Amino acid sequence: MNLLSGMLAAALSLAGIGASHAVVRIANDQGGLIQSYLDTYDELDSSGQMVMIDGLCASACTIVLAAIPRDRLCVTSNANLAFHAAWEFGVHGRAITNREATRMLFAMYPAQVRRWIARRGGLTPRTIFLRGKPLQAMYRSC
Repeated sequence: MNLLSGMLAAALSLAGIGASHAVVRIANDQGGLIQSYLDTYDELDSSGQMVMIDGLCASACTIVLAAIPRDRLCVTSNANLAFHAAWEFGVHGRAITNREATRMLFAMYPAQVRRWIARRGGLTPRTIFLRGKPLQAMYRSC
């Protein structure tokens, strides 16, 4: 599933509520290209819509934490954020860590998320998950 169809599938406008009060629901988002998410979240930020994380938000999807103001972002008890180092295809199609993109990604996250990641060894090829009480302590519940 590409980013656009993933975001469209995740978007859920609440019936009977004006566009300024619409909610975009993120669930089951596996991530993708960083630049695509930056572009999409820039548009979403400009829209003024609320964003609800209600399931998996993995990899580049987690840029939502940097792109959407905290007062327009909430998490449900199902929210599950998955972080790892940025990567690209190298020789023979092998995934290799892109150190510069990883540094950029890490720097984008809010301070409390950076601290949480750092306490777990930083962004590495190994995926780490932020969910449950630790996540709900950082972001308001939906």
